[in-house]
Amino acid sequence: MAGLSTSALDVGPSARHSSLLRAVIPDFWALTKPEVNFLIVIATFTGFYLGYPGDLHNFPLGLLLNALCGTLLVASGTGTLNQYLEYHFDAQMRRTRGRPVAAGRVRPATAAWFGLLLSVIGGVYLFVAVNPLASALALFTLTTYLLVYTPLKRKTPLCTLAGAFPGAMPPLIGWAAASGSIASGKAWILYALLFLWQFPHFMAIA
Repeated sequence: MAGLSTSALDVGPSARHSSLLRAVIPDFWALTKPEVNFLIVIATFTGFYLGYPGDLHNFPLGLLLNALCGTLLVASGTGTLNQYLEYHFDAQMRRTRGRPVAAGRVRPATAAWFGLLLSVIGGVYLFVAVNPLASALALFTLTTYLLVYTPLKRKTPLCTLAGAFPGAMPPLIGWAAASGSIASGKAWILYALLFLWQFPHFMAIA
């Protein structure tokens, strides 16, 4: 009887709910492309640190954290929506067919809503907690990545050039968050460095 009771508990609602969460959370985490987001956070931090015009003794740590959090949310939404848009193609490639939507573990509609939610929350968060310029740059990055770079990947090698423009945006987002402007030539030097770095990077992967 004791064994039967334990077995019954194991398949009870709470156990099933816990098991479902353990299965789902890694897939939603993978949808956000955490490896890419780590690099985005580093680049955004660099732009913020170098773009802060004040005394470092009064460095605005709270503003930095808000900028990184908002940028991370928008980047996560972008990664998720990218996998939603490309899941048919991802399913055909060995490198990408294990992704959550391509493998059928997450429904396309669920991924789409999850990506939209992250993107909207991130854009609004940046607008309210940081400044409108940082929010606009982040949403511009999302839009050009999804609507320009993503569809071009299957049409022309020039997609790498198109993708380099939004790909180099994180330092500018950080700079805008820290200073409220991107008029400085130093900000665009950072942008140019990351822009040019992407070409040997992608060629090496190819």
